[in-house]
Amino acid sequence: MSSDEVKQPVVLQVLPEMNHGGVELGTVEIATALQEKGIKNFVASSGGRMVYDLQKNKIKHFELPLKTKNIFKMYINSLRLAKIIKENGINIVHARSRAPAWSAYWAAKKTGAVFLTTYHGTYGLGPFKLKKYYNRVMTYGKLVIAISEHIKKHIISEYNVPEKKIRLIHRCVNLDNFSPEKVSQERMIKAVSDFNIPEDKPVISLIGRITPWKGQTLLIEALSKVKNKDFYCLIVGSDQGRTSYSNHLKEMVKKYSLEGKVEFIEQSFDIPALLMLSDIVLSTAVEPEAFGRAAIEGQAMGKIVIASNIGGSLENTIDGVSGKLFKSGDADDLAAKIDWALGLSKSEKQKIGAAAIKNVKEHFTKQIMCDKTIAVYQEILK
Repeated sequence: MSSDEVKQPVVLQVLPEMNHGGVELGTVEIATALQEKGIKNFVASSGGRMVYDLQKNKIKHFELPLKTKNIFKMYINSLRLAKIIKENGINIVHARSRAPAWSAYWAAKKTGAVFLTTYHGTYGLGPFKLKKYYNRVMTYGKLVIAISEHIKKHIISEYNVPEKKIRLIHRCVNLDNFSPEKVSQERMIKAVSDFNIPEDKPVISLIGRITPWKGQTLLIEALSKVKNKDFYCLIVGSDQGRTSYSNHLKEMVKKYSLEGKVEFIEQSFDIPALLMLSDIVLSTAVEPEAFGRAAIEGQAMGKIVIASNIGGSLENTIDGVSGKLFKSGDADDLAAKIDWALGLSKSEKQKIGAAAIKNVKEHFTKQIMCDKTIAVYQEILK
């Protein structure tokens, strides 16, 4: 075989679990794309409801306790992974999270498979940066995929990884799900009925985990400052047991006399329908998001997106063209941007919505992400 020839990839993706989340969704998208191209691939995790998405596409899933951070169990996992690698002729081990990455790294070294990582977040360093060594495994790949320019800069500055080792591949939107023409009238009617959404007011939505860094408190404060009071706001997401924080948000709504204007929806399995009903889609993170999927999902639906001017939003939202950026953490500026969006004419909304859809189709589709990832698989096997 000449040095320019490429072996066919046989890929094992490794992650903690297969419940709902951006890492899990990306894993399914890559696995499905590989399967469609006839490229043999597998996934290993501790299981979860998204295993079904793999099974319906006939992708083999190996269930191992890969969520564990116990060093002895991680080592046992590495032996089990090494056995899977050998028995299935796997030549690329693609790790997507730290704890299972250690097991995957040891297994790859033992078997001679190529180790690859996707760096999905900045990861906490802990007191005195004690977690830095633990995190460092995510830089041990022959190549490292960074999900945004923000993450790429973090890897270089914090871990001194050479830029030539990093491949930038932005996260994506699946346009099979997030497109205006894909959401039926029946789905929208059901969402209106299920959540009592008024049809005579502009709808503002913030969709994401109920956690302080996502900026729900900032939003409620900003809504109290909005001059145009003709709106209805949906705060959508699970508090994942953070009941003291979610209760605090509800107290804030009372404090600012926003009852009847702000509705909390703990969970919805039809996010595209909620986005389709929205006039304004927000991404209010007060800490930099690794990428910020909510902003591109809103843009894919042709909505007016308002996002914090930090992290991944700087890359996925074109300020003044496909949406609007506000000063992170500034409730007054967020309120001003919401007032701006509420005051747009129909033609102005259509113009921004069209630019938003164009932005997503040109830069952030599932096809683009999958093609670039498969190209990396081929590159590391040269």
